[in-house]
Order: sequence, then C-alpha cells, then structure tokens
Amino acid sequence: MPRHVSLKHYMLNKPITIQSDATIFEAAHQILRHKVSGVCVVDKKYNLLGMLSEMDCLRAIVNRMYIGGEDHAGTVAEVMTTEVMCNAPGDDIVSVANSMLTERHRRRPVVEEGKLVGQVTCRQILKAIKDFAAPADPSEYTQ
Repeated sequence: MPRHVSLKHYMLNKPITIQSDATIFEAAHQILRHKVSGVCVVDKKYNLLGMLSEMDCLRAIVNRMYIGGEDHAGTVAEVMTTEVMCNAPGDDIVSVANSMLTERHRRRPVVEEGKLVGQVTCRQILKAIKDFAAPADPSEYTQ
C-alpha cells in the first residue's frame, strides 16, 4: 500500500444523518432502512453533534420501555455519543485504520471546519486495502 492515501478517496460522501430532536424510533428506522450500524447526528447547518449506534437505540428502547415502563424511548439527543473522534478528508487512511482499531470504532465521521463532509467505516478501509493489495489473478480470492 502506498505511504499516504487520503480518506477523501474512500470516505462515504453522504453518510446517513439524523437530527438530535428525532425520536429513537425514527433513528432506528433510518438505521434499518439504510442497513447501517449507526448514524451521524447533525444540526440544520450540518455541524456534527454526535454519533448514534444501533446499540444506543437498542439500549434506549429496552431500558426505557421494557425495563423502565415508559411509553417512549426518548430522543436521539438523550442517548447519542457526543465525544466523537473525527478525521479530516486529507488524513491518511492507514493512520485512521490504526486509530479505529485501537479505539475499537466501526465508523468515524469526516469533518471539515466543523461540518460533516463524510464518514469512513471499516468497509471503506477494507476496500482501500483491497484496491492496493489485490492479487494479479482474481481467482486467488476463491481459494
């Protein structure tokens, strides 16, 4: 793999987002509809506010509705992660991959001047590795 490959070449340019005042059920619907494991939480100007995972949604629904007896699971703002590690579009994908492994992150928002411009996931990093380390003979993948 080359020494420096920028995130901008592999990041998702339009990650799935939700606003903080949405309900947990609305967020869960987006996660299921788009078949993703989490969403970026943004305001109306696309400033990143946090991240919400499918586990956050499941925890809120089970804890509030089934254990706590409440009739709603709450809002995204109540359960989202607000301390989020972010990257810039020009960051090196190998360094980001190493950081994601160390921090045990499945996804990382890509931010420029506070605005969400993309997201990188393990899947995009695997694609970058495949692109640069692919065998000359594609039949090698089937063995």
